[in-house]
Amino acid sequence: MGMSAEQEKDSSSPRDEEWPEAEKAEKLARGAALKWASAVFYCPDKLEGLGHYRSREAQRTSSIQSRLKSTVQSHLEGVSSGLEQLSSAAGDVRSVRRDLCAVRWHLLGSAEGFQGLAPLRAVVTEHRQLAAVVRALPQLSSVHELLAQSLRLLRGQQLLEAHAGLMALEHLRDDISSQLHCGSSLPTDQALGVVESFFGGLQELSDALAQQLWHVVAGGVRLVQEDPALFVSAVRIIEREESADDALLLGPRAHRVAAPGRPKAWRQRFYQVMQETIAAAHFKAAHVDVKGPGLGQHLAALQSDIPAELRVVKDLMVQCCPPHYDILSICTRMYHQGLSDHLQDILSRDLDKQEIFMLLSWVLHVYHSPEMMGHPDLLPEVDVSTLGPLVSPEVVEQLERKYVGKVKASVTEWMRRTLEVEFKEWFREEEPEMDHLGFFQSALPVIVMQMLDENIRVASLVTGSLQQKVFAMAMDELEAFLIRLREALGECGKEHQKDRAMPKHYISYLLAVLNNNMALSSSISTLHPGSASLAKPAEIPSSLRTALDRTQKKACRLLLEELLLDLQPLYVQLPSRKWLSGAQLVNSMCEVIDRYMRDFSHVRKPIFTFLLAESEHLVMNHYVRALMEKKMVCRSPEERSQLSTQLLQDASQLRELFHSLGLAESEQTLEVIVALQELIRLQDPALLSLEVLGFMTKYPDISDEHVSILLDLRGDVSKEVRNVVLEMMAQNPQSLPENYQPIFSNILVPAPELPFCLRKAKCA
Repeated sequence: MGMSAEQEKDSSSPRDEEWPEAEKAEKLARGAALKWASAVFYCPDKLEGLGHYRSREAQRTSSIQSRLKSTVQSHLEGVSSGLEQLSSAAGDVRSVRRDLCAVRWHLLGSAEGFQGLAPLRAVVTEHRQLAAVVRALPQLSSVHELLAQSLRLLRGQQLLEAHAGLMALEHLRDDISSQLHCGSSLPTDQALGVVESFFGGLQELSDALAQQLWHVVAGGVRLVQEDPALFVSAVRIIEREESADDALLLGPRAHRVAAPGRPKAWRQRFYQVMQETIAAAHFKAAHVDVKGPGLGQHLAALQSDIPAELRVVKDLMVQCCPPHYDILSICTRMYHQGLSDHLQDILSRDLDKQEIFMLLSWVLHVYHSPEMMGHPDLLPEVDVSTLGPLVSPEVVEQLERKYVGKVKASVTEWMRRTLEVEFKEWFREEEPEMDHLGFFQSALPVIVMQMLDENIRVASLVTGSLQQKVFAMAMDELEAFLIRLREALGECGKEHQKDRAMPKHYISYLLAVLNNNMALSSSISTLHPGSASLAKPAEIPSSLRTALDRTQKKACRLLLEELLLDLQPLYVQLPSRKWLSGAQLVNSMCEVIDRYMRDFSHVRKPIFTFLLAESEHLVMNHYVRALMEKKMVCRSPEERSQLSTQLLQDASQLRELFHSLGLAESEQTLEVIVALQELIRLQDPALLSLEVLGFMTKYPDISDEHVSILLDLRGDVSKEVRNVVLEMMAQNPQSLPENYQPIFSNILVPAPELPFCLRKAKCA
């Protein structure tokens, strides 16, 4: 009570550290008491009840202390009882420990006595084994007789009886082996060896029975129709063996004795024999001829035999097998997988296009059709759609490409021979045949289109993708054929240049080629897959369109070259004074042109119109070219007038001719000759610059070289006037308008003559 505050703090700190919760509770209680007291005695009138409050709190404190003493007393009594029980348990443990030590010393002293019992233990084991043999002697004496009897039953197709004997013998053997094994952690090897030797014929009987069973299973499809009892017996035997295998594998490991030949797994072998039988009967390619007609016959046999056998399985064999065999689904899978492997083997060989087509059609259409796996008698139990494709999509794609390659090689060779025949016909003594409208033609387009159309239609019987591939191949081959045809036309043209008498009907056959080319162009759209359902003809591929145009232009160019060869002797005489004096050169030209146009009338109108326009342009071109050859220079105004008049007459006569042949004057280019004669007719050379400017406006492709030659042809143009005209042309360059048909761009100007020079002298 008299301690200072620091000493009280030091003395209380260990307790605070040991019981922090008690200190905290005490502080809370003191605080609550102070709060209560301050609230109660706040008012002076409440001080009168202080004695009452003090006595009440004293009673409460006394009650609490009595309860605490009672609680502590009960806890102390429990602790005392527990200590007494622990003391008693410690004494019991010491007693047991002394007893265990005594037992241990007694056991150690008796160890040598136990070791002396080992021979007795061996004698007991041997006694048990001999007792088992003695008990089995009556049965052992009949083992060989049972073996012989089971073999006789087996030879007599009495499978169940033979198997019963086999099971009895195996049970006897296993029972003896088990008894020999009993009582020992390991079997006596010598005794078990004697047992196995004694029952040696049992394995031979089992193998013979198995061989007989597999023979029955292999002929299961036939037996379920002729003698289902035999097949059922085989299945029952297999199930018995499966039960024996399960009993061995699922039995307690401690009592399990290894039985010779177990597990037999005959159910698994049953499925294997079924699969081998199916493969041997239908899918062994060693005896299957898969070339030519043999493949078709083989596929037809598969189409007939497989559904027939599956119907037997569905209607009869299912009833002969336990439900868990699921024999119909398994057989369906065997046929499907076996057929898939068989087809893979066939596809690995070198097949021609007919064989590939046959296989593709059979796999994609026949196999799933109602004539085979989709037969009403098989549905709905048989559903091969769940087994995956017979041939994978990748293999189908590979086959299609291979088929297209084979067809392409065949088409290429066939078109080559067709073109050879066509080329020989061009040199015949007879004209080509005409149609009912009088147009020359040959059978070439009909033959080519029929062959291509036939291949495309055949491909459409397989898949749309194959049809598209063959169509694309046909377009490529037709393009290549047109290229070879164009080369053949070139060869024919070279032969004709060597001897214009050969071929005799050169022009007629060129016209026939043009008609054939046009027939091909109009027929190509019909080859397009689905062309019958299209509202308008399908577009021709651009490369093929280009090949058709080039072939047409090649034949037209050869015809125009032939026309030019006959006109060339007449152009040589232009211009000349003989021509000015009244030679009928243009009349001869008109006769040649008219003769050719009569020949050209045997070609169809679009091409005839093209040839007519090209002929008119050719006549104009070479007429103007002849004027540019510097063969003549006018000597007088009268000669210039005569030249311009002759030019006007020739132009009018030629224009009238082409107009009468069907070429409108607006489409002709001979108007340029009329414009040229105006340059010649002009009397005042000083006005030539204006006249040439107007000419340039109408024909902007004329060059200063062309104008110089025309000025030379006049013969009255001075050097000054020439320079003025040429300077005017240089100052007024002309641009070619859109869709302008060139005139002078295709007319070459002769190179100027080089001045003659003497050796070691200056040129004049």
